Amino acid sequence: MKLYEYEAKQIFSKYDIPIPKSRLISDIYDAMEASQNMGNVVIKAQVLTGGRGKAGGIAKASNPQEIESNAKRILGMSIKGFPVKKVLIEEYREPIKEMYLGITVDRTAKCPVIMASSQGGIDIEETAKNSPEKITVVRTHPLTGIHEYQARILAYSMDRSKAPIVVDIIKKLYHVFVDNDCQLAEINPLAETIDGIIALDAKMVIDDNALFRQDFPEEETGSLEDVARKNGMSYVGLDGDIGCIVNGAGLAMATLDMIKYYGGTPANFMDVKAGANADQVRIALEIVSSNKNAKAIIINIFGGLTKCDEVAQGIVDILPGLKIPLVVRLSGTNEKEGRAMLGKYGIHIEASTEEAAKEVVRLEHPD
Repeated sequence: MKLYEYEAKQIFSKYDIPIPKSRLISDIYDAMEASQNMGNVVIKAQVLTGGRGKAGGIAKASNPQEIESNAKRILGMSIKGFPVKKVLIEEYREPIKEMYLGITVDRTAKCPVIMASSQGGIDIEETAKNSPEKITVVRTHPLTGIHEYQARILAYSMDRSKAPIVVDIIKKLYHVFVDNDCQLAEINPLAETIDGIIALDAKMVIDDNALFRQDFPEEETGSLEDVARKNGMSYVGLDGDIGCIVNGAGLAMATLDMIKYYGGTPANFMDVKAGANADQVRIALEIVSSNKNAKAIIINIFGGLTKCDEVAQGIVDILPGLKIPLVVRLSGTNEKEGRAMLGKYGIHIEASTEEAAKEVVRLEHPD
């Protein structure tokens, strides 16, 4: 489960990781009230996706008029399909230096891995690609946790002159990561300002399998991920224009790879899980087709617990309202029955993942 920036910063604050003063608002009247007591601020869209800055979801303001106009504009935005319902109005801190600090799980080594860099404020993937020597990586033992010398190694690589302060923040972020069952805890940038070192941004992802022992209220965000999760499915939005509905994570990844191989770009990852019935397939189609970027959809089902005729029924139920091309591959339990049902409607039916991927790319790029 992804947390909003403001939620992550609230947790950071409990662990005494320094953050800017801020106020969360959900309508323009709150922005007008907040603007009366603030000088230079940054207005940030609160959405569960990256790329806010490039999309115009982050803006600086120096007076009440600018705060109100920018807050009004951002509250009406949609970023990568995520409607902006809340914004964070945060005091502006001019960074003298921007650093990166993040903790995730190294699944190969089966332990937490901490990454640090003296260059923050940009995608860490870009730094890793262009300047890998500027990233320091430390792996910790799950039972013993982070050692003092490991924290010092990381801190020296970020800012030797501020090492004691950075060491303290590193250890606090590690406790955030462990205590909250995180898959990711990230500060980018961790900035040096005239007022000290402070977390200007915050990102946290909680392991869904540990939510039963965490106290994170699930907020209604209206996101496609939320809708899918509430219906027992897994959905991850991507940047492409070919919607994907598959049963089984492995087959889903193979389908995405095959689409890329033939020159297409997936709009999402979706696993409807084993045993999906007609209603779940219909809901899956509603979710995927509601992505405005999707120009075609592929459904790739290997029937075991999932019955192909049930899948076909779910497709038939939504066909009258589906406005984009659909390619279906059915294989396995009740395959013949499912194909026969769909054959009456002129749907593109393919025999293999490869053929289905090739056809959906052709339909999405008719030229």
